[in-house]
Amino acid sequence: MTMKKPLYIFCSITLCCLLWSLRSFSQDDGIMTLRIMSYNIQHGAGMDDVIDLDRQAAVIQAALPDIVGLQEVDSCVKRSGYINEAAVLAGKLGMHATFGPAIPLTRGKYGVAILSKEEPLSVRNIPLPGEEKRTLLVCEFQEYVFASTHLDLKEENRLASADIILEEAARWEKPFFICGDWNDTPTSTLLTKLKKKMHILNNTTASSTNYTFPASKPTTLIDYIATYGHVIKSIKKRTVINEPSASDHRPVLVEITIKQYTTGVQATSLGSIPVQNEEIYDLTGRIVNRKSSNCKLTQGGLYILKNEKRLVAVK
Repeated sequence: MTMKKPLYIFCSITLCCLLWSLRSFSQDDGIMTLRIMSYNIQHGAGMDDVIDLDRQAAVIQAALPDIVGLQEVDSCVKRSGYINEAAVLAGKLGMHATFGPAIPLTRGKYGVAILSKEEPLSVRNIPLPGEEKRTLLVCEFQEYVFASTHLDLKEENRLASADIILEEAARWEKPFFICGDWNDTPTSTLLTKLKKKMHILNNTTASSTNYTFPASKPTTLIDYIATYGHVIKSIKKRTVINEPSASDHRPVLVEITIKQYTTGVQATSLGSIPVQNEEIYDLTGRIVNRKSSNCKLTQGGLYILKNEKRLVAVK
């Protein structure tokens, strides 16, 4: 008996979630492995114009990314059934969703999004120039900063956006990554400008295996993943996923190693501190442990302790 499509997709995603939950960042001597994905999802519609987030969730899940930048995302828009697409995808994938609205659209909003295994410490949504309003969504995480954007069709607006992107990237001490549909080719003025400060992580050589659009038979590369400066240690994998139908773009995936931002930050073990006598805050300024309380941290990481940033290890 043939398994029906919805049940098959559900079982496949569930199995991948179980396998994915066993994965974690590979951390060895201060080196972290990170899998990054960029995907223009065309408001959930495939090449057949049918909106089916199960298909796109399956594509993302199979790639096992740690973080995903999405473009052309609907939130409570009529054409996609008034659903929050980023939240729906995050629910299917067991990830956190952050939406960056760019324009209002039929009682809802349209923009970009970030799906992440880790909850963001802070979020910025920065307007960019465009005939159709554009935005730069920036999420800060413990070890790095990640941005997703979809640039305008007019070159003058893309070039103006590049200045804003580079200014934003420069303000962060942490490694800064950005991805998206930039509506321009590797030899364009835009890419030449960005590459003076950024390193493009996906393969940009002229080859059909590197092209991302249109998905059915791609003839050009307009989707990118990049980093500000040269913070990476190595590129372990970079590929355009061979997915011809779930959207009108093919997704880009890279796997890299970077030096952990927390390396070199003073390490403190709570095993040697009378925790009830200390107030401890996370990096958002939210208190996680009050004086004279018996609550304990259950997860190590970066915290603010005695007005200093500390890498806390929980015993």
